Amino acid sequence: MDKIEKLQTLIDKAKNIVFFGGAGVSTESGIKDFRSKDGLYRQKFDYPPEVYLSRSFFNQHPDLFYQFYREKLNCLEAKPNICHNYLVKLENEGKLSAIITQNIDGLHEKAGSKKVLPIHGTIYKNHCLNCHKFYEAEAVFNSKGIPRCSCGGIIKPDVVLYEENLDENMIIKAIDAIKNCDLLIVAGTSLVVYPAASFINYYRGNNLVIINKDITSFDKKANLVINDSLGNVFNKLK
Repeated sequence: MDKIEKLQTLIDKAKNIVFFGGAGVSTESGIKDFRSKDGLYRQKFDYPPEVYLSRSFFNQHPDLFYQFYREKLNCLEAKPNICHNYLVKLENEGKLSAIITQNIDGLHEKAGSKKVLPIHGTIYKNHCLNCHKFYEAEAVFNSKGIPRCSCGGIIKPDVVLYEENLDENMIIKAIDAIKNCDLLIVAGTSLVVYPAASFINYYRGNNLVIINKDITSFDKKANLVINDSLGNVFNKLK
């Protein structure tokens, strides 16, 4: 039995699947990941991406933050891929209890998934820092300079920047889902971003699957490791 067949068997037998995904889930949709050889972190900028995407940089240089944000994180035109669509199928079959995603692109929701926990936030929610008025993503990406509310306040995307904490309620829900699943599929993530990567330690079962192009520090804990693109893997699943 090859690795894809083994994964298919695990999925077929599972009753409570949790999918934990990272940037590699969206690369098939044309969105660059962060840490691969062609990723965002390998490109040259005036500042490192993690500086641009920090809360202190947002506070001090909102104009430069938004210049970077609009150029590199605008994925409004991206479409869900085979991975997103397969997870919708599993949810509709009653097998998938949660998608925990580190991505902010909203593609799981766009595909039709309902049980999504976007632990790093989403580009589709934006609020004024003064009056908290809500703004659509299009209002931010189509604006010029620093997007401002009708009250004059700066609009901030509801994405978790470096130096910001994850939402406490989101953490509780993610950990609870991982604790109670019988199959945990971790895919498209290098598992180096904390605290998100540490959530995997709460898994109590013996069906941990890691799908990623490169090796991760959690591979030794997994029952099945597949080093391949998610497109190649999910195209072979039924």
